[in-house]
Amino acid sequence: MKRIWIDAGKCDGCLNRTLACMNAHRADKGSIYDLDLTDPSNESRGFIHRQPGGSYRPIFCRHCDEPECVNSCMSGALSRNRKTGIVEYDEKRCAGCFMCVMNCPFGVLKPDTAARSRIIKCDFCKDQLERGEDPYCVRTCALRALRYGDIDELRAEYGEGDVEAVPLPANTTNPSLVLIPHPKTEIMDVTMGEDPSLEYEL
Repeated sequence: MKRIWIDAGKCDGCLNRTLACMNAHRADKGSIYDLDLTDPSNESRGFIHRQPGGSYRPIFCRHCDEPECVNSCMSGALSRNRKTGIVEYDEKRCAGCFMCVMNCPFGVLKPDTAARSRIIKCDFCKDQLERGEDPYCVRTCALRALRYGDIDELRAEYGEGDVEAVPLPANTTNPSLVLIPHPKTEIMDVTMGEDPSLEYEL
């Protein structure tokens, strides 16, 4: 299965991937130069989290092996594709209960801003994948903080990475990603009942 590799140390928060995502999912077709940034329907499927120390981390759907969003979806609008491993969303089946939003431990699913009747989540740019091309966020990352490839090959080349990093919680859903934390980041030692998901920058 193919996934996105993230090197947080290379991310400078330029928002290229955010704009590319917005443009890729806009209702009207066009270029980045005529994208209406004030239109709530043109919202990104992910975001850039600014760390307390000033560094950045791209955040989007982890397409988990054991997705809590799918387990909590009562209408069947969310499902995990067994072939690709991608968590897919069928808007027509969505009841708008937002149980998935409340149960996603990574906080990446959200109600749409315009009508609050559906959810917004990463779909891995399905049209791109069907053409054999990388997702738009990966294509537009100038600093190569994002890369796309087979998850096992990425882990073999870059290591397992770290999925327990702020604002991410402890690993309970087996998220399919390789995250290389910012070099000035360390995971706190878990003692006396401290939260193992907490991470601080030096």
